[in-house]
Amino acid sequence: MSDGRGMDEVFKALADASRRRLLDGLNERNGQSLRELCDGLDMTRQSVSKHLAVLEGAGLVTTVRRGREKLHYLNAAPINAIADRWISRYDRERVRALADLKAALEEEPMSADEFVYTTYIKTTPERLWRALTEPAFTERYWGLSLESDWKPGSSITWRQAGQVTKDPAQVVLEAEPYSRLSYTWHTFTPEWGEAVGVPADVRERLAAEGRSKVTFEIEPAGEAVKLTVVHDALDAGTSLTTLLGMVKQGWPQVLSGLKTLLETGETLPAP
Repeated sequence: MSDGRGMDEVFKALADASRRRLLDGLNERNGQSLRELCDGLDMTRQSVSKHLAVLEGAGLVTTVRRGREKLHYLNAAPINAIADRWISRYDRERVRALADLKAALEEEPMSADEFVYTTYIKTTPERLWRALTEPAFTERYWGLSLESDWKPGSSITWRQAGQVTKDPAQVVLEAEPYSRLSYTWHTFTPEWGEAVGVPADVRERLAAEGRSKVTFEIEPAGEAVKLTVVHDALDAGTSLTTLLGMVKQGWPQVLSGLKTLLETGETLPAP
């Protein structure tokens, strides 16, 4: 959302009580199919579909394909943009409802087993792919580098805070240049934890949860590119409570840095 028109779409989408009920339903349980959303509402399937289309058009809902089903997720990016623009500028009491909605949309239910986030970046699919795969880019907005030839099955070397992490299970899962990239998440070694300041007990919980994976879906969207990030378990049934609690804070920050770098050439201040 880079202009007033985008924000107008968000406010119009939120103005309808039925659409707010749909967001409430997704906040209670993220990742629902159209059928599941219809079950809890006194609306026809066609009406729910139309409301979801408006919410998706405003960027408040994003979808991910799972086999034949299309699952719907809350997307915090538009609310983040509104908050960044106004919440610190005006009296907090006058925007308490908006702040509460921002918190609700960012909060992942405790039972969620994946993190999904969508943002729009004014760039090209080719440049975004480079920003996701080339160390010269990732070092600037992420503070780490991923070294690989980015072919399915190839290993990935993770370099961060002076530590080099290699593991046979750190591999590329899918690589379709300019459209889709997926790889397993890195290994939580004691050396890595000490270097980045993760307490030993937290690192041990992370290591015990099993390996996860991240998937980037890249779609042209006019003069921009739609980027959807899904972070979930590598193996079905694996609990990622500790990891997802961390990445729901980390990914929006990383992706904001990525967007800023590609659109302005500048990097965000270190948190």
